[in-house]
Amino acid sequence: MLMTRERRPAIRTVEGWARNILLEAGAIQEGEEHGWMKDHADPHAHERARTLAREEPAFGLSAEEAVAAIDEMLPSIGDTCPERLPDR
Repeated sequence: MLMTRERRPAIRTVEGWARNILLEAGAIQEGEEHGWMKDHADPHAHERARTLAREEPAFGLSAEEAVAAIDEMLPSIGDTCPERLPDR
């Protein structure tokens, strides 16, 4: 039986690639209500994302540049939805 490995979607920007790696590693998830990305605040998932980036960097990036892209993306993602109204 022919076994194929699932290919990642084609990503056009480094930021999009980094977001995809973070999703794949389980470090972030898409919010159910508004679609904003939310950080899981899971240090193990963050490290899995760095490992994935190091092992399979985006085309044209070195392993160090790929990890740096992940580290730049993480602080830009919050753990709450910016569109959600605060509870009163």
